[in-house]
Amino acid sequence: MTEAADVLVVGAGPTGLLLAGDLATAGVQVTLLERRAHADANLTRAFAVHARTLEVLDARGLADELVALGRKAPVVGVFGKLELHLHRLRTRFPFALITPQYNIERLLERRARAAGVRIVRGAEVVALHQHADGVEAQTAGEGTFRAAYVVGCDGVRSAVRQLTGIPFPGRWIVRSVMLADVQLTHVPADAVTTNANEHGFASLVPFGDGWYRAIGWIAGDDRPDDAPVTAEELSGLLHRVLGTDYGMHDPRWISRFHSDERQAERYRQGRVLLAGDAAHVHSPAGGMGMNTGLQDAANLGWKLAAVIQGRAGLPLLDSYEHERHPVGKQALRISGAITRGVLSAPRSIRVRQLRDTLMPLVSRLSSLTARAERLLSGIGIAYPAPRTSHRLTGRRAPDLRLAGGKRLYELLRTGRFVLVTPGRPTAETPWLQLAAPAGSLSTTLLIRPDGHIAWAADRLDAGQLHAALQHWPLATPSPLSPAAGPQPADLAGPTAAGRR
Repeated sequence: MTEAADVLVVGAGPTGLLLAGDLATAGVQVTLLERRAHADANLTRAFAVHARTLEVLDARGLADELVALGRKAPVVGVFGKLELHLHRLRTRFPFALITPQYNIERLLERRARAAGVRIVRGAEVVALHQHADGVEAQTAGEGTFRAAYVVGCDGVRSAVRQLTGIPFPGRWIVRSVMLADVQLTHVPADAVTTNANEHGFASLVPFGDGWYRAIGWIAGDDRPDDAPVTAEELSGLLHRVLGTDYGMHDPRWISRFHSDERQAERYRQGRVLLAGDAAHVHSPAGGMGMNTGLQDAANLGWKLAAVIQGRAGLPLLDSYEHERHPVGKQALRISGAITRGVLSAPRSIRVRQLRDTLMPLVSRLSSLTARAERLLSGIGIAYPAPRTSHRLTGRRAPDLRLAGGKRLYELLRTGRFVLVTPGRPTAETPWLQLAAPAGSLSTTLLIRPDGHIAWAADRLDAGQLHAALQHWPLATPSPLSPAAGPQPADLAGPTAAGRR
């Protein structure tokens, strides 16, 4: 028997759960396939939730609950000497939130189920077949599923990406990193304890329940992932790099891993799309991986819903890769620069001395550190806009105060566009809501469901506003209009499993 849905999302990590919840909230029928039979908190890799991601979660009513589960870090250190003062960010969330990935997954799964997402665990995708009107996914144990589109959110070893034949070029940048979940006798003072010196690199991150993730790399060590590792080896490294192991004891698991730096050549092939680690993977330095994936999902969800519902054509879907591929490349560059800076520390006394001398100086250069803070937090991400556009087009919209005591990100919880302007220059539709600013804002802003500015004008012109509204999927489609799915010519290139 073949089960049908509008969209198959493969992978029940944070990216897949947020995307599935967004689509279902917009009225799209979604089935979420997950290879693992059960969620495993011990597999969590991500701990940092940056400001822009918290804004994305705020637009879904989840941020405040998540913040209550974590620990705020208003200042984060890079290279041990450079400090980024996130409390200077102009956002409702001027900090990095330290909380394990599974806390985010629990909130997103609850939201997805409440919206009607069908979650099937133990469903490993083993074949994909694209047709002119849909995609079939065969699983190892749960049968066959069919949908108009498939989105691979299934991680660095993505079966969806491999079966679709999308290249994933790159290489590993560091091997033999030790990982363990441990308990500590003495609680570190900082939210994240980290340092690098001639002996290597070490970090301790709290889960919030008494357990800590310990991370360590011995300078020059490139043993494979399956090389034996002991608690004594990790403890000794913590002593040499952090000055103490804080009474580390009772590890519940310990292993090695290597860090890759890769990006998919394209994020869409026909009716198959990629998001999250399936599309890009890099060093955990900077904590950008999960954040970038969640922001991929926020960008893609409303666009895919509009195409499936016949309110938009393929150019809108193509804009997903156009906007997010450069962001993924930027995340690789930033995390790679941090990683290489850390790895270079043990190799040369001169490099360490130069780094330790320059980093405090860089910290005092407000223009440089402000840019770094905006990029790391995601607040500074802006999407390409036509040359003739207003200077704000493509930028992230701040959480504006609106008339009636509302905030912009509260209105975005409906999944609709928001037009912020004095008066009522146009009518609301099922996909457009109107709001007046609470203060003296004179610029009219059309804000997309993902919180980025679609169009802006300092002086409201009725003709220009009408043209802008016609450009975006804001109207209810006619019952007689055909669905805006791709034609057979758009499905160039068979999947690796072949085409029927």
